[in-house]
Amino acid sequence: MKKIILRSLAVLLLVVAVLAVNTIWFKPFFIRAFYEKVFVKFAFDSPEMLSQLRLVEGIGMQGHNRKLNDVSEAEDSRQYQFLRETQATLHSYDTTGMRGQDRLNYQVLDWYMANAAAGEAFRHHNYPVNQLFGVQNEFPNFMANVHQVHNRRDADYYNERLAAVRIKFEQVLEGLKIREQQGIVPPTFIIDKVLAGMSAFVAQQPEQSILYTSLAEKLKKAKDLDPAAQAEVLAETKRQIQRNVYPAYNQLITYFTALRPRSTNDAGVWKFPNGKAYYAHCLRSYTTTNLSAAEIHALGLREVARITAEMRTILQAERVAGADSVGPTMARLGEETRFMYPDTDSGRTQILGDYQRILTEVGRDLSSAFRIQPKAQLEVRRVPVFKEKTSAGAYYERGALDGSRPGVFYASLYDVKATPKFGMRTLAYHEGIPGHHFQIGIQQELKGLPTFRSVVPFTAYTEGWALYAERVASELGFEKDPYDNLGRLRAELFRAARLVVDTGIHDQRWTREQAINYLRRTTGMAQSDVEAEVERYVIMPGQACAYKVGMLKILALREQAQQALGTKFDLRDFHDVVLKNGALPLDVLEQVVNDYIAAKKTAA
Repeated sequence: MKKIILRSLAVLLLVVAVLAVNTIWFKPFFIRAFYEKVFVKFAFDSPEMLSQLRLVEGIGMQGHNRKLNDVSEAEDSRQYQFLRETQATLHSYDTTGMRGQDRLNYQVLDWYMANAAAGEAFRHHNYPVNQLFGVQNEFPNFMANVHQVHNRRDADYYNERLAAVRIKFEQVLEGLKIREQQGIVPPTFIIDKVLAGMSAFVAQQPEQSILYTSLAEKLKKAKDLDPAAQAEVLAETKRQIQRNVYPAYNQLITYFTALRPRSTNDAGVWKFPNGKAYYAHCLRSYTTTNLSAAEIHALGLREVARITAEMRTILQAERVAGADSVGPTMARLGEETRFMYPDTDSGRTQILGDYQRILTEVGRDLSSAFRIQPKAQLEVRRVPVFKEKTSAGAYYERGALDGSRPGVFYASLYDVKATPKFGMRTLAYHEGIPGHHFQIGIQQELKGLPTFRSVVPFTAYTEGWALYAERVASELGFEKDPYDNLGRLRAELFRAARLVVDTGIHDQRWTREQAINYLRRTTGMAQSDVEAEVERYVIMPGQACAYKVGMLKILALREQAQQALGTKFDLRDFHDVVLKNGALPLDVLEQVVNDYIAAKKTAA
């Protein structure tokens, strides 16, 4: 019996070994193993993403936390080659009989890789250093908010990453010079903001830098680090900031100072080589549709007219003077004392507290519309001061997969006038609950699916959901005040106007000033917000179109399900279908909803 057991174990070990070797070095026998192999390859090629997701720390893997991403041209070429090879391998699997999640796994990965590979022709058609998410902004934010410090090893890894930043910036500079040779130069107004931000960053004493102060806070909570050890770590941090970080920034400052005379204020990508095809690719990537720039522009104009009419009706009912001129009237309301916070530290603290109160309230009472909620915690924080001047009004940062870092709703408090009270509920619902935090948290916690399904991004779905969530929260009665409803409609109007402005800039050759004037006149948003938004569209062509396109698709699918199912329709079922499959291209989402309708019709 003992020999039989030993023989069986030997055979089992041999089978396991064969499967392991096959999975690692060759095409895996099983497609699920292939999915995980692909995800692992992508993840381990990005130590920064691994640190953000925190997938492997629990099994003792820590070495990636001492490294930064390789952003060299050579690595970029390797990634595109890997995409082509991976998609070819995916296509070699037999898809006969694939149903349910097996079919979705295949479709989602195939769509994502095909679209990414199509972007190779435009690999230099972007601005890697910009006012919002360039490497010079992302690096301090990453170190302050993602790199965790629990012990001396983590602290030493932090300093190793500071040392590595010089190489990373040199790699970025290599790519910038290639773009310059191709005539892809940022507009002057973008260069000016980049130079102002970087110059202010290096003007700080090292001890005042967020790279130093954030680590000092983390060290206070770390294990086994007495004051002497903390001082030793921080002394090394100061040295690295002086020897590597600031010189890396100064290299970029020197480059952009010399580049500036070659720039113009032309804002759109129409000026790029093959710019029209590039913009079509951007629209396809972000909206996951084949809508043309002209179709999206026309859609935006129709939606602006519809939403403006709804807002005019409310303003008239509330007897607000100037109701016929919605944009200017909303601008005036936003400056009325009753809707404003004090432009003080206490006023800013109150804003964050009120956002938290709104989220706590909505999170307590969603049972009539949702069966599922994320386990991940949500925090409200101020956009870091070092980048708030050029930041968007708000954004969401996903939590770690292991729960060690919560999801965060970041609110810009740079211009207090840009936060009128009547717009706060809608923004909180969008970025938090039941918007981004809700959807992304649920996606990250999905069970039984390949890992890539928990993180794969499709902007039209994620941003479409967040905009749809604003509408759902209102439908559930969380915006009883007519001015809160006006705030919701203005947020939707803003997303509709984006369709007009984004396509105006990149397809119809609008200037920055034309775009700002249209957005300000149409929505009545604060001037600072409007300027930041337009400059965002300049560096992210097509992205702003995803919100409204995605929202309209989800609403259309809901209406379709209601019409088809009648009394069998349950909003909770619909939301389960949309949320429990994670992010999807919109045509795949439509297929999933159609399958749900068909199954519900045939159910007893």
